[in-house]
Amino acid sequence: MASISTENTLGISWHDSAWIPLLNQGNIMDYFSERSNPFYDRSCNNEIIKMQRLNPDQLNTMQGIEYILLHVQEPILYVVRKQHRHSPTQVTPLSDYYIIAGIVYQAPDLGSVLNSRMVNTLHNLQSAFEEASSFSRYHPSKGYTWDFGKDTEQGEDKNKGKQKQEPSSIFQRQRVDILLEKLAKKFPPPAPRQTDKTEEQPKIEVKVEVKTEKSDERSQANIKGPPEKKQKLMK
Repeated sequence: MASISTENTLGISWHDSAWIPLLNQGNIMDYFSERSNPFYDRSCNNEIIKMQRLNPDQLNTMQGIEYILLHVQEPILYVVRKQHRHSPTQVTPLSDYYIIAGIVYQAPDLGSVLNSRMVNTLHNLQSAFEEASSFSRYHPSKGYTWDFGKDTEQGEDKNKGKQKQEPSSIFQRQRVDILLEKLAKKFPPPAPRQTDKTEEQPKIEVKVEVKTEKSDERSQANIKGPPEKKQKLMK
């Protein structure tokens, strides 16, 4: 039962808003010994000295559970230790409590920290193993293989959804047009060279004229026919 109670107190905190603006090194133990504080044991030696109005220095001569102020970093941090005193020189620490900005927490012990980290690590390893095993496939002829088709399809679907959800706005398109217009004015395209065209055009015209003259001579010769046949017709 003691282990269950200590485990449950690791997840709770306590504070009294009326005390918080007035906290200092002199009254921090009175604040910690409030009745509503679940971390305070009323059967401790501090409560006996408080009820009997004795000198707090007499804690060193008593045996049993007591609370001491272990560390102070004003105005925000105070550390209180719960310990079992066996003699004026021999004590056994039980637990530590830190007070930050008036809120009291129980400091976890080393066993609780290691247990929490190991459970978290095992959970992550188990989830990773289950996810990896879901992609394994077995075939009698091929054996075990990996099939990540579902994962890639899901990734493509997510990318498509993102592209559909993020179209360009009218403002963005107008700004792009303005930037392109400025760049075109600043860096105009080079003008075409006219000298090359003027040199090529007369060459093409000369070739065309020569071809047409030859073709006309051939066509006229074909129409007139040979001269011998015409002389015979005249006789």
